[in-house]
Amino acid sequence: MRILFMGTPDIARESLDKLYNAGYEICGVVTPPDRPSGRGMKLIPCPVKEYALEKGLKVFQPEKITNNTEFKDEIKMLNPDLVCVVSYGVILPKSFLKIPKYGCINVHPSMLPKYRGAAPIQWAILNGDETTGVTIMYLDEGMDSGDIIVQEEVTIDPDETTGELWNRLSSIGAKLLKESVDKINNGTVKSVPQPEEYTLAPMLSKEMAKIEWNEKNAQEIKNLVRGLNPIMGTYSFLNGKKIKFWRVQTLSKDELKDKVGINEYLKEGKPGTVLFAHEKIGLFVAAKDEVISVLEIQGENAKRMNISDFLRGNKIQNGEIFE
Repeated sequence: MRILFMGTPDIARESLDKLYNAGYEICGVVTPPDRPSGRGMKLIPCPVKEYALEKGLKVFQPEKITNNTEFKDEIKMLNPDLVCVVSYGVILPKSFLKIPKYGCINVHPSMLPKYRGAAPIQWAILNGDETTGVTIMYLDEGMDSGDIIVQEEVTIDPDETTGELWNRLSSIGAKLLKESVDKINNGTVKSVPQPEEYTLAPMLSKEMAKIEWNEKNAQEIKNLVRGLNPIMGTYSFLNGKKIKFWRVQTLSKDELKDKVGINEYLKEGKPGTVLFAHEKIGLFVAAKDEVISVLEIQGENAKRMNISDFLRGNKIQNGEIFE
């Protein structure tokens, strides 16, 4: 079976690798155009393109697909039996969906119809979900609304970050995609329509990354830190300097007292107040209800480091306030 693969990030690279090593004929790989990145703003190929070039696969990088007659004609000439899409990031038009004999299928990292959209892994963690999963589905003209072929649910660890969950779901998605392609190839595939009720997982914004100490409780702050790690990181300002938080834990005030003893800020510190800071014990910040214990942090124009190393070189006083 001839497969056209469409994808961008590392989660897609793993799926492409699975199909390639299973012996399927990858007749072409479609990725977005190279984008400038880094201080030198050099054009950087995405992980899927890098893999395709390593394997000598034909690569297409259209700026757009809708109303792109030249690109569609090229794909028609390839005569793919099936199109596999993994995190490509574009809703494919009906005219394109009709090209392959067996249609187009997609790997989506959520238990559809929950979290249709661009950031399902991030929103599962941001919302504090205990479970998520991977769905293989047929593509239609809607956004992640096609019939479901197979799903696998997984438990989210309470401390798991987006990056860690991303890696787990990449492997599961690659496995399920290969199994689905096998069923399509041998004529045993079955699918079911999605339920009508669904939720969305829209793109993340940079504005989300700032910790609003007066609005979020401790668990919500922890979920924000987990959900934006490693994409952008959450941040707050201390004495006018931007500080990023990469890993945190929640504590009750009683648990903090057991660690450091009673101090004058425990009763009166408003959200964002440094309750206790010591290089050998940690950094503890008041939230609306409980306490945030900072485990990994990044100073302005500095690298990420654990809290002990940070506090050895950066003095933070009890009573100072993150804003």
